[in-house]
Amino acid sequence: MTVLQAVADAAAAPSMADLVRLSGYPRPTVYRIVAALVEQGMLAEASVAAGVPGRYRLGPRLIQLASRAWSQLDLRSALAEDLRALRDETGETVHLSVPAGQEMIYIDKLESQGPVRMASRVGGRLALHCSAAGKAYMAALPLATSDALVDALVLAPCMPNTITRPQDLRAELARVREQGYAVDNEENERGIVCYGVAIAGPDGRPLACVSVSTLGYRQQGVPPARYVAPLLRLRDMARRRLALPLGTDAMAPAPS
Repeated sequence: MTVLQAVADAAAAPSMADLVRLSGYPRPTVYRIVAALVEQGMLAEASVAAGVPGRYRLGPRLIQLASRAWSQLDLRSALAEDLRALRDETGETVHLSVPAGQEMIYIDKLESQGPVRMASRVGGRLALHCSAAGKAYMAALPLATSDALVDALVLAPCMPNTITRPQDLRAELARVREQGYAVDNEENERGIVCYGVAIAGPDGRPLACVSVSTLGYRQQGVPPARYVAPLLRLRDMARRRLALPLGTDAMAPAPS
């Protein structure tokens, strides 16, 4: 996975020497890993496309696996209408993300119709401690689970506003539990303010998070309720829908 991620994150097709450097593994180990991944179709030589031999790109089997994963991910389709309505009501960019270890991963993005576009992308990763989605997710976990996760996190200072002390993060999560939503006030990216809520699955545990992202200057003087109120409505509506099996007729959006 480390080698695959290095290939996926590289701006240009990496060479074997690049992969040794990026992974930190000994050269013979990387050779064996790459050979196995190529044999299984997870990597492919990029010499034809790149014009340089000995470089690698993601292979066709990953596309097949990704296609199957998307087809099985009913959550996006279950919330599609609600996400569009949230984007249209707020006029801002909306993200749907799911937890993956100690990160959140974007699985859907509805771009604002304004002239400025967010740099985020589907498949992008978010740190838990400095994102609205991550904090909303942690706050929705059982307290003991949330505390253990806080202890395990590396609270890296992404921005000057980033929370970097465990006691401060716990206090922040307590506020999120009390008010029902989380805020990222330029903690993950300069000039970006986000509001997020957790979406509970059928068992009541957080399944995903929905967030609204806006430019900091654009939300000055605007009451948080402009973003929070529709987020909370979506959260409550999704909670009722996801209490039923995904894919049933009951998942259809309620009439407006």
